[in-house]
Amino acid sequence: MELAYYADYAVRLVNSEEPDRGTDALTGVDAVRELFGPGAHAAARAVEADVPRLRAVRTRLRGVFEAADEGDETRAVSLLNALLLEFPVSPQVSGHDPGDGGRPAWHLHLAEQAASATAGWSATACMGLAVQLTSLGVDRLGICQATPCRNAYVDTSTNRSRRYCSDRCATRANVAAYRARKRLESERSGRNGRTHEVTQEAAPATER
Repeated sequence: MELAYYADYAVRLVNSEEPDRGTDALTGVDAVRELFGPGAHAAARAVEADVPRLRAVRTRLRGVFEAADEGDETRAVSLLNALLLEFPVSPQVSGHDPGDGGRPAWHLHLAEQAASATAGWSATACMGLAVQLTSLGVDRLGICQATPCRNAYVDTSTNRSRRYCSDRCATRANVAAYRARKRLESERSGRNGRTHEVTQEAAPATER
């Protein structure tokens, strides 16, 4: 598994809360296990204490994305480095289904032996985010521009054009912008029409 894939762990954790909507999916240990997924070894180790721990990490990771989105690269890197120091990775070579020639398909897993479910998730998420940040650039970390969504995302597009966390948000933002333009055009048309009427009424009778 490519290390860059693990950046999705950071995105999923950050997006488990929607501050502007006042929603939080991390409501208990079952929600933590759902975040990890049924196949993850750490899911079985999750306990209630992991709820506030993951929420705290989530807040700090959101800070990384927000700093990057605001163009403050130094602050984004500093925040991520602090997390990497606190949650170091524990790499482990693993092999599952046989590959070519019947040999195991060896690949790298991270933080499988971490002290807690939170430590494992955090180390993996931060390492994946660091790989994406250093390979793609800090400006590839963003916050969705569709109001009121403030979800985080990693822009892996070839032209660095992503501004929204999903196609749904992009569509909603485009529709909202279209409607706003139509309202503005209607208001301008109405004002121009009233101005024309006033001009006509104010003109001398001989000019009408």
